[in-house]
Amino acid sequence: MSRIGKKTIDIPNGVEVKIDGNVITVKGPKGSLTREIHPEMIVKIENNQILVQRPSDERFHRALHGLTRTLIANMVEGVTNGFAKELEIVGIGYRAQKQGKKLILNVGYSHPVEFEEPAGLTIEVPDQNRIIIKGIDKQQVGNFAAVIRKVREPDPYLGKGIKYANEVLRLKEGKAGKGGKK
Repeated sequence: MSRIGKKTIDIPNGVEVKIDGNVITVKGPKGSLTREIHPEMIVKIENNQILVQRPSDERFHRALHGLTRTLIANMVEGVTNGFAKELEIVGIGYRAQKQGKKLILNVGYSHPVEFEEPAGLTIEVPDQNRIIIKGIDKQQVGNFAAVIRKVREPDPYLGKGIKYANEVLRLKEGKAGKGGKK
């Protein structure tokens, strides 16, 4: 049995879960999420808990078991608490600002890089060196954070660029001299 797949998912108060064949809809205080899962996976609601089962012990079904349970758990977590990713901007003159629904990044290019706020996400810029992305869909939040980070990835020598707040950078050592000319 999959260790993750056999865990049940508690349905908190104020959250409504509907299972229609292989389409699962979760509604909560922060919004609604719908996801289509693999048709062979068995999802049931018993005693205010969601239970995910697999039809057989084949390798394919074992792989889907934990994945399906985690995707549903993330949906429940998203509509109750939401998800957030925090990015930090490191570098002299590098900064972020928000104008209306646009995120504007000045990160060393000859032009500012602009992003439109996607539907379902909110972007906050508490100060010019931090960006916080919030939303109810974990995958969408993480993907958009990765797209922003890709604009200027951290430099391996100086650490300048856009990085996740909890990311630890291992900086490389610069070139070592050979002792001068003879």
